[in-house]
Amino acid sequence: MAEAADILGTPPTPVRRRWLRRAVVLLAGTPVLAALVYSPAPKAQAAQAASVDVQLDSMTPAAPVKGDTLTISGTVVNNGSETINDAHVGLRVGPLLADRSSIDEAADRTGFRAGTDPGEIDPAHAVKIASLPSKVNQSFTLTVPVNKLELDKDGVYQLGVSLSGVTESRPSEQVLGIKRTFLPWQPEAASKRGQLTYVWPLISTTHVTAETGSDETQTPVFLDDSLAEELRSGGRLERMVALGKDLPITWVIDPDLLYTVDAMTKGYRVRVPGGKPVQGKNKAVAEQWLSSLEAAVQGKKVVALPFADPDLASLAHRGKDVSGTLGQLRPATDKAKQAVETVLHVPASTDFSWPVDGAIDPSIVNVATSAGAHNILTRSDSLSESGALGYTPSAARPIGAGATAVVADAELSTAFDGDMLSSGSSTLALQRFLADTLALNLQKTDEQRSFVVAPQRMPSVSQVETMAQAIRALQAGRWTQPSDLEAAAAAKPDPAAATQVPGAGQYPEDLRKQELPVPAFEKIRTTQNTLDHFKVILAAPDRVEIPFGNTTNREMSTSWRGHPAEAALYRDQVQDYLIGLTEKVKVVPKSDATLSGHSATIPVSVQNSLVQDVHDLVLRVKSANPTRLMFGDKGEAEQQQQVTVQGDHTQTVKFTANATASGPVEVTAQLFTKDGVPYGKERKFTVDATEITPTVMLVIAGGVLLLVLAGIKMYASRKRVAARAAAEESTQPSDESPDTGPQSTDGSGTGETVDR
Repeated sequence: MAEAADILGTPPTPVRRRWLRRAVVLLAGTPVLAALVYSPAPKAQAAQAASVDVQLDSMTPAAPVKGDTLTISGTVVNNGSETINDAHVGLRVGPLLADRSSIDEAADRTGFRAGTDPGEIDPAHAVKIASLPSKVNQSFTLTVPVNKLELDKDGVYQLGVSLSGVTESRPSEQVLGIKRTFLPWQPEAASKRGQLTYVWPLISTTHVTAETGSDETQTPVFLDDSLAEELRSGGRLERMVALGKDLPITWVIDPDLLYTVDAMTKGYRVRVPGGKPVQGKNKAVAEQWLSSLEAAVQGKKVVALPFADPDLASLAHRGKDVSGTLGQLRPATDKAKQAVETVLHVPASTDFSWPVDGAIDPSIVNVATSAGAHNILTRSDSLSESGALGYTPSAARPIGAGATAVVADAELSTAFDGDMLSSGSSTLALQRFLADTLALNLQKTDEQRSFVVAPQRMPSVSQVETMAQAIRALQAGRWTQPSDLEAAAAAKPDPAAATQVPGAGQYPEDLRKQELPVPAFEKIRTTQNTLDHFKVILAAPDRVEIPFGNTTNREMSTSWRGHPAEAALYRDQVQDYLIGLTEKVKVVPKSDATLSGHSATIPVSVQNSLVQDVHDLVLRVKSANPTRLMFGDKGEAEQQQQVTVQGDHTQTVKFTANATASGPVEVTAQLFTKDGVPYGKERKFTVDATEITPTVMLVIAGGVLLLVLAGIKMYASRKRVAARAAAEESTQPSDESPDTGPQSTDGSGTGETVDR
């Protein structure tokens, strides 16, 4: 085996290679030897027997000065199979790290490296642990006066916390676990301090649907009530406002969030699966948050993103070729300024755009500037330096056509991307952030520079709290001083800094995969076209134009990244709801009709189930066979009339029809807008026309005349008979009369019968 070890340590000759092949064959064919080959080496066994995880829970102060006492608390966990005895937790300081690449290398290093890792400081400051059984954890607190750390020059020092001890398989003391972090040392204010801008984003996901109530205020309907959880005490957005109000930051706000919360304060409804929307119950929560935000932003710089934070990369790569898509950006910018000033009563800049993760290419820059922004917030891993400068230049970079790229530092911006729930992760991220900011300021250049931090759009509660700790740690101002985003964009650019926007082929593939697809923009266009045709017939078009216009912006929001199914469902629901509204204005289905006679009227009804009036509609009826059935005095194949229908009413329109031949004729009734665009579904019905010729009309007229004459003749005949009977009765002689009783005579002696 020693010989084999020799072979592994020297360049193999042909003889040795043949020997090695035979040895491998022999070992593979012998189970016992094979077992020996695959059994762990003694060092591996020892490592398995003793493995310690060192966690750092807190470090105060994060950036000490002379006279401070450094306190480090944490936990050690024995992950090995053996008990560790005579152990102690010690502190190792140094060496001074020369630059940011040295910080990166130290952060990536794992395990203890003798000769590379520094020795422990005075053992008097170590924490002793007599015994640490397997799978047991033990907390510790190291307390060391800063003057005992032997810190010399200003800069970033590597800090290591290690556990050393012995085990049964390792009888001599060894380092069994170590955790590294960084100690920034700048006890006095630097003569030249970097200007640091920290972007504080107030952005949420889409919460509002296109649906509104029929009341005067058009009560909005929310997808759910999840926003209230972010706004209430302890929620993500509540913590951002509570912590941000005392920090030197630039507020970057999505105006849609302001409109959404403001709508909650006025009353809102929430969708319920399978039922009608119910009244929202978190009005008070929204009022409290909005009031706190308004107080927090007073006197601070506020940047308003275009309404609903549109996905600029998706628009540039997938949406720009779909007609009408880019036309939505300018209105989104206009709404942004109005929203901030109306809801928060502070001025806002709308001169900034923020592509996802700061990744840009020429098409993204073009789309961003088309929205009215002259400043594009990008990142140093997109617009990168060649390294020839030897230092990080200021954030502002002119990129042509009057546009400025404001380049955020990638490492600082992603410092708190990870899970900050554990105190250990938060502490390490905080120390790394401070170390990087100090290393930036110590770079060799005589120019004062500005640096920008643009973190993740929607940080979690734990991430927000760690970000706030980092900003507070810098407030002493020993190597940075706070600035705002407008000042960073206006700062004098370094003439040697990179200004070449990366090509489309350099755009990150993982970000490209998350973009909204082309069919998404096509559906948005279809919905917009439907809206355009719908609003022209409305007496109050704002009632649909405003909510659907906002919804169109929301359909393009950056917040849909990573949620393609939810985004598609949202677009479908918007389109279905709009179509449902348009169908509330329609031609009422009509049953077949019979036209008896040369000319008659055909009634057609238009129903308006909306709450507002509709006008500028034209109802057109058309005969499929104008040789049998025509409309109007001129005998045309079709006829039209303008229609105005009050809200929640039905209007009946009458058309004059003329039949020239018998038989059924199909008639189509269709609504049109004033521009001649068909509106709604056409309705078909059949008119059964009966032919009536002049001969038939004469026969019918003659028959009627004969009937009239016959009637007259019968009436005259009856009248003559009655007259004759009366005359005969008055001239009848008395001797011819029957004996009817007593008689009387008048003065002339003439006898006469008198009826009593």
